[in-house]
Amino acid sequence: MAMKTSYVVQPFEIHRKRLRPGRQEPAQTESGAIKKAENLAKRMPGAAALKVVADDETGELEAVTILGQWGEIPEDFAESLQG
Repeated sequence: MAMKTSYVVQPFEIHRKRLRPGRQEPAQTESGAIKKAENLAKRMPGAAALKVVADDETGELEAVTILGQWGEIPEDFAESLQG
């Protein structure tokens, strides 16, 4: 079971007056994900940088860590990552 670490930026947008996740964007490194999230949050309501550890063969998630979040983020965002 080989674990693979990847970095993702989750932007948030307003849809019908509610905050919702936009399309995730990959990043090459942890610092790259943080910079990209910071920049996206300047143009969008908010963004979060995530570190994702998953089984390379099955794709099963092992852990998701929030590296940082900027702007408006849904209150239940951290809990939604655990489910």
